[in-house]
Amino acid sequence: MSPFVACSVMEILRFSSLLPCRKWAKSDWLVASTGLVLVLLFLSFFFDPTVLPSITSPPNLVKLKLSSTAKERGAFCLDGSLPGYHFDKGSGTGSKSWLIHLQGGGWCNTIASCSDRAMTRLGSSNYFEDEVEFPGVLSSDPSQNPEFFNWNRVVIRYCDGASFAGHPEAEFKNGTGLFFRGQLIWEAIMDELLSMGMSDAKQGILTGCSAGGLATLIHCDYFRDHLPKDSDVKCVSDGGFFLNVLDVLGNPTIRSFYHDVVTLQGVDKSLDQKCITKTDPSKCMFPQEFINNIRTPVFLVNSAYDSWQIQNVLVPASADSDKSWAKCRLNIKECDAAQMEVLHGFRSSLMDAIGKFNQNKAGGMFIDSCFTHCQTVTATWHSPTSTRIENKTIADSVGDWYFNRKPVKLIDCPYPCNPSCP
Repeated sequence: MSPFVACSVMEILRFSSLLPCRKWAKSDWLVASTGLVLVLLFLSFFFDPTVLPSITSPPNLVKLKLSSTAKERGAFCLDGSLPGYHFDKGSGTGSKSWLIHLQGGGWCNTIASCSDRAMTRLGSSNYFEDEVEFPGVLSSDPSQNPEFFNWNRVVIRYCDGASFAGHPEAEFKNGTGLFFRGQLIWEAIMDELLSMGMSDAKQGILTGCSAGGLATLIHCDYFRDHLPKDSDVKCVSDGGFFLNVLDVLGNPTIRSFYHDVVTLQGVDKSLDQKCITKTDPSKCMFPQEFINNIRTPVFLVNSAYDSWQIQNVLVPASADSDKSWAKCRLNIKECDAAQMEVLHGFRSSLMDAIGKFNQNKAGGMFIDSCFTHCQTVTATWHSPTSTRIENKTIADSVGDWYFNRKPVKLIDCPYPCNPSCP
């Protein structure tokens, strides 16, 4: 029997070897055959798809678009740059439905703070990201956003520092080159979206988080009035129900701050005019003063222990010079019994402020007891680990309310009763 001529596996795979294959004895072949079987068994195991690591798909990023109509309208960010938005086009049954999200990010109340802000992404489009992820209510994934995943979804970037409500007339008082054009930004981008198909919308939702949640309430009726009369239009404010309460030292910290914002940027022209005729314009920045005047159906998503308000309204750093609240204001689990009584009092203030709104049959609410702020643009919106009230996620609740499946007035029990809080 003639000897076999073959090359070993290692000789084939060893790219540096340029030597010719040699003749093998039968004993060599037996060893090689056994080795080949072992190698194949190893490879079959290694490449078995059931043992390969899972690969997570990259997030769906949505590109930035600077407004094409802003310049001619005089609509500029604080620094004079063009405002912008991110647009993810709807499809199928959602092609005639629009969800507009107003970005949040606080306010500026002085020339100095607005000048600082103008050098950030909250005051200049020069610092905007080119692409952003659309999470929560903005997601295109039906498992994360079952009701609105295929709608036209838009994020309007926040770069004016006054909840899209500043007016250029106020600029002449500062002489610094800052642009207070929030109202013009809102109107210019709205007109642009209307020209892109929103004028034919069958369904519409205006939503926003934090300062954007407040802007949602300020501009809710404007949004309604600019969509077709026969369209189903509603507004969802997330973390935007800021309370007019004193801080722990008895100082009107947030009231004074809003007064400065309104005065500096001429915000009073955008606020509810029924409210303006009855009280100081700065008080009309607080939703409790004007929410009952909004004609369009509104849904409130808010925590009764809103972390941002506890840290900036109830216990701002200026009211905690002795650091006795240092741990509690940052983590509700660190609060002692006396501090928890103060926080429960804050919850009671919210309950009082929404008392009349709770009687509004067209309105809806999801008021949880979690120490958090802004919940519609995170995994809290709809996931296995979402916050729930009566076993309903925020997405479930907003969906039931928007599509008129059932009334939704969910108010959580006081902290720490809800085990689903993140």
